[in-house]
Amino acid sequence: MKVVLENVTKRFPNRDKKIKTEVTAVNNVSFTIPDGKLIGLLGPSGCGKSTTLFMICGLHKITEGKIFFGEDDVTNLSPENRGVGLVFQNYALYPHMTVKQNIMFPMENFKGEDKLTKEQMLERTMQVAKLVQLDGLLERKPSELSGGQQQRVAIARALVKMPRVLLLDEPLSNLDARLRLQTREEIRRIQRETKITTVFVTHDQEEAMSISDEIVVMKDGVVQQMGVPQTVYQDPANLFVAKFLGTPPINVFTGKVSGGALYIGAEKIMATPGVADQDVYVGIRPEGFVVSDNGCLTCDFRQVETMGGFMSVVSTHENSENPIIRSTVTDDIKIAEDAKTVKFDIKPNKIYIFNKETEERIRIEG
Repeated sequence: MKVVLENVTKRFPNRDKKIKTEVTAVNNVSFTIPDGKLIGLLGPSGCGKSTTLFMICGLHKITEGKIFFGEDDVTNLSPENRGVGLVFQNYALYPHMTVKQNIMFPMENFKGEDKLTKEQMLERTMQVAKLVQLDGLLERKPSELSGGQQQRVAIARALVKMPRVLLLDEPLSNLDARLRLQTREEIRRIQRETKITTVFVTHDQEEAMSISDEIVVMKDGVVQQMGVPQTVYQDPANLFVAKFLGTPPINVFTGKVSGGALYIGAEKIMATPGVADQDVYVGIRPEGFVVSDNGCLTCDFRQVETMGGFMSVVSTHENSENPIIRSTVTDDIKIAEDAKTVKFDIKPNKIYIFNKETEERIRIEG
């Protein structure tokens, strides 16, 4: 089921009743979720991603714009008539019911032509339980399950309704690191098997990039960029997107373009044909640094951190916006422990220039 958001805006009344101005949580958002794909809504707390999700499912009435499921305008449809399955971060299971009863419960509310017999409900419950690998735990209560198992029950309860769209609101937030990894892999497997159009809300960029077909990066209620995760990482539209994606984070410097070249401090980093003279921000991915005796960028050396098959060179620079600079290099690089400085060449495809005022990306000709 394709989902289309068309100029969607959501405004809430101000909490201070003396202030009549409304608060805009989501501002003129438009994007399309392709049929059968898993889309990650990504951004920091308060960016509007959960509000967007709740407008898709109908829990929040939109202020302006339209939402379509396929060719159907669902803007004014109630949640129960949209055919959505919603999974919250806190599981929201019935503690007095078994796993089987929790999964079966939504079907007991079906009416009219959708109403099922007990045999049909049980058959569908067993099918979904097997899909989420809970078929051996059907008689347990939620208190007897791990966090990951409880979340799978919540997913099964959403899937058993055969929704047109599955909506997940930070479903991994309450899990420990190992369970988060395991459960997100399960979510991806389930989505691929069912081919249900899925929206996954998270503030964790690693989470979103690892399982999403596409990501939508949001800030202050506005979509900053949408695309395939690796494409957005490699080709950020602005400084916010560049900084939000990536672990370790991108290294940001103040610099300037002068006479067709980019400078960080007094050092010439690269040619910038077609770019006007101006002050800029310069973003360099950690993997974009190459240690070289004749490198174009000189940093003050601090230490080397070894992590498996690669090393992280820790350094500083007076023009760096980050407190420290992390440069990911191969483990065959040798730097003397008493070195005062380290020189780097920069890979051209790992360096980005941003307008100092707007923070929008400046693209270099050729």
